[in-house]
Amino acid sequence: MLYTLYQKHIFPHLLNQVMQTASLMDLRRELLLGVSGEVLEIGFGTGLNLPFYQAVNTVYALEPNQEVFNLGKDRIQAAPFQVEHIAACAEALPFDREQLKNVVSTWTLCSVPNLSQCLQEIYRVLVPGGTLHVVEHVLNRQHLKVQRLQHVLTPIQKKVADGCHLNRDIELALLEAGFVLDEVKYTDAAGIPSIGQRMLLARARKPG
Repeated sequence: MLYTLYQKHIFPHLLNQVMQTASLMDLRRELLLGVSGEVLEIGFGTGLNLPFYQAVNTVYALEPNQEVFNLGKDRIQAAPFQVEHIAACAEALPFDREQLKNVVSTWTLCSVPNLSQCLQEIYRVLVPGGTLHVVEHVLNRQHLKVQRLQHVLTPIQKKVADGCHLNRDIELALLEAGFVLDEVKYTDAAGIPSIGQRMLLARARKPG
C-alpha cells in the first residue's frame, strides 16, 4: 500500500522536478527544435518537451501513468498545437504500420519493461525513412567502476524510479532493432549523479 501511494502521489512530483535540471532541458532543446509535423512522444511525462517543439501540429502524448500526465495540464493548455493523450504502453502502440514520420523518446527507454518489444513497435509504426529521436541516460562504457555500480544499483533504481534501469546500452539496442544511427552524441549531464550522468542523444532512422 505504501509503495502504491509513493508511485501515485510522490514519485510523479519528484520526477517532474528532477527532469527540469538545466542540463537535461538543454538536451531536450537540442533534440526537438528540428522536429516537425505529427509526433508520437513515448513517455510524455509532465509535458516538459512541449515548449521546445517549434514546427509540429500534433503531439500524440503516450503516457500510461495518469497521475504523471495530470501534472502537465498547464503546459498542455499553453501548447500552440494539439496534444492528444494516448493511455497505452510502449510495447503495444495503437498506431498503424508505417503511420508516423517522427517518434520522440526522452528518458523513457530506460524504464519500459521490454525494451526490445518497445523498439520493435516504434520501428513498426515509423514510415521508411522515419526517425526515432532519443535522449537517454545509458550504461557508462568509459568508466568501469561507474558501470559496475550501475549494475549493482539497477534493482533498487527500478523500485524507486518506476522501472528505470541505470545499465541499458541504448545505442546497441537501437542497432539490434534495425535502426540506422544518423546522429550519435554522448555527453555527461551537469547536476546529475555519476551513476546516471552519461547521456546519449541519437537520431535513429528506419531504413527506406
